[in-house]
Amino acid sequence: MANPEFLRAAGAAALFAVVTACPPAFAPTAARAAEAGEYVIVIKDHRFEPATITVPAGTRVKLVIDNRDATPEEFESLDLRREKIVPGNSKGTVWVGPLPPGEYGFFGEFHQGTAKGTLIAK
Repeated sequence: MANPEFLRAAGAAALFAVVTACPPAFAPTAARAAEAGEYVIVIKDHRFEPATITVPAGTRVKLVIDNRDATPEEFESLDLRREKIVPGNSKGTVWVGPLPPGEYGFFGEFHQGTAKGTLIAK
């Protein structure tokens, strides 16, 4: 009969091999996020920088909204069906896609006169 310590060690090694070799769909959430495209949009002086971003069509992407103003702003897009309030001097995350090719507008709900932008999926 096999040694119980040996069986436990062999089982742990086999489990490690399966977990590290599994496809990305089963990988931990943080690992999947690192693989996804990440795009930073800065809010400064109530404007989006860059005002236009291009992302790959057909891919889920992570938008990091970095509000460098002291006041809150709401990232909103009717086209993308997303909205996110980002407090002053903080960051928020918005996931979008996969998107078909096209242009998708977004704006700052609290400063619509200046905070405007476009996301282009190609």
